[in-house]
Amino acid sequence: MQALNIPQPIPGPDFDDDDARWAAVQARDPRADEVFFYSVRTTGVYCRPSCAARPARRENVAFHASPAAAVAAGFRACKRCQPDQAPRAARHAARVAEACRLIENAEQPPDLNSLAEAAGLSPFHFHRVFKRIIGVTPKAYADARRAARVREGLEAGDSVTRVAYDAGFNSNGRFYDHVPRALGMQPTRFRAGGAGETIRFAVGQCALGAILVAATERGICTIEMGDDPATLLRDFEARFKAATLKGGDAEFEQWVARVVGFVEQPTLGLDLPLDVRGTAFQARVWQALCAIPPGRTASYADIASSIGAPRAMRAVAQACAANPVAVAIPCHRVIRNDGALSGYRWGVERKRALLASEVRGEL
Repeated sequence: MQALNIPQPIPGPDFDDDDARWAAVQARDPRADEVFFYSVRTTGVYCRPSCAARPARRENVAFHASPAAAVAAGFRACKRCQPDQAPRAARHAARVAEACRLIENAEQPPDLNSLAEAAGLSPFHFHRVFKRIIGVTPKAYADARRAARVREGLEAGDSVTRVAYDAGFNSNGRFYDHVPRALGMQPTRFRAGGAGETIRFAVGQCALGAILVAATERGICTIEMGDDPATLLRDFEARFKAATLKGGDAEFEQWVARVVGFVEQPTLGLDLPLDVRGTAFQARVWQALCAIPPGRTASYADIASSIGAPRAMRAVAQACAANPVAVAIPCHRVIRNDGALSGYRWGVERKRALLASEVRGEL
C-alpha cells in the first residue's frame, strides 16, 4: 500500500487546552481546522492550525474559538490558508461539483480553460484538483457522461441522428468514431438491443457452480457465475434481447473449456481476447486489477492509490462491481482495508474459494 503523508494523531482529540492546541499547530494537523484558530502577534494575522506559513514563536501565538473572535481581537485573515472562508478541501469539492454540473448540462463538452475559469483556478491546478477528487480527468469525465447520454438515448428508442445531436456531436464522423468504443458495438445495433451483433455463448458447470461464457467476434464479453443455469441464461438474453445468440461451436467450446480450467486452476493463466467496455475510470481500475498476481490481494485503497486517485475508494468498489467478466478481470483479489472479504458480484463464498484456490494452485 502506498504510504500517505498523514500527520500523526495529536493527544486530546478536542484540543481543549493550549498545550494540545500548540502541538496541533506545530504538526499542522488538519483535524484541528475549524476546531480553533491561532493568531500571531508579530504579523497581525490569524490562521488555521494546518496553515503552511512559517512557524511562529510560542510567545507570539494566541488561540481563538472562531474567526470572529480573532477579528474582534484585532487580527486579519491569513491570505494563505484563508481561515475566513470554507476549508480548502470543501471549496475544491464544491468547485469540482459545479464543474461536473457544467459538463453534464452543456450541449458541447466545455474545454479545460472554460472549466478552470469558472472554478477560479488555473487550468493546471484545476486539472490536478479535478482528477484527485473525481479519479479521472475532466475530458475523461466528459467522455463518460457523453457515452452515458448516448446509451440512455439509444435505450429510449431515439433515432441515432437525434442521439448524436443531443450528445453534442457536431458531425456523424466524430460520432461513429467515438461511440462504438464506449458501447462495444455500432450505435444502431445497441439501439436495437444488440440487433445485428452475433454473440456466441455456452452455459456449463464448474467447481463454483453454473457458468456462462459469451463472446463477440472481438473476444469474450461476459463470464457469469451463479447457482442456476436458467437464471444466468435469462439475464443474459435480456441484456442482448435483439442480438443473434448462437450456441458455441467446437472452437468456442475450447474457449469455454479454457475459462473453466482457469477458474479451477488459476496458475494456468487465461490468454483469451476480451471485449469489455466501460468508462475511462473503470478501464483504469480493471487494468490495475489485472496487475495483482494470483494468490495476492489488494485493498480498495491500494487500487485507488495505484491509479493516482487515493480518495476514490468508493468509485473503485463500483468499478469492481461493474466487471462483466468474472475471474478474467480478477476483482475477487480486492479486499477491504481491514483484510476482510467484502461483497462480490458472484457471491462472497465464491470469492473465498477463488482466493483459496489461488493460494493452493487449484480449486
